[in-house]
Amino acid sequence: MDFESVLAIFGIFIFLPWIILHYITKWKTAATITTDDEVLLDELYSLAKRLDERMDTVERLVASDNPDFQPKRLIAEHERDNQQLRELESLMAEKKGASK
Repeated sequence: MDFESVLAIFGIFIFLPWIILHYITKWKTAATITTDDEVLLDELYSLAKRLDERMDTVERLVASDNPDFQPKRLIAEHERDNQQLRELESLMAEKKGASK
């Protein structure tokens, strides 16, 4: 056997599967979020919810002091204002239900 055929056999049966398996492993580990990531997302969600409630409170206070005030955000009682937060709450409830 000459050097080129040995190199071709090495490349086909050893190097190529190793590269494929290496990147499959990298892909599988990168696709998951860690427990720390989930905790951070929960904290960010609760922070966003508190900030939304604070903005609603500030808008109500300013509107009570100034009748000409027109808030740039939607009014808190409107369905569209908190729709994204409700979607997140339902996703979190599904996740917690599935993990139990």
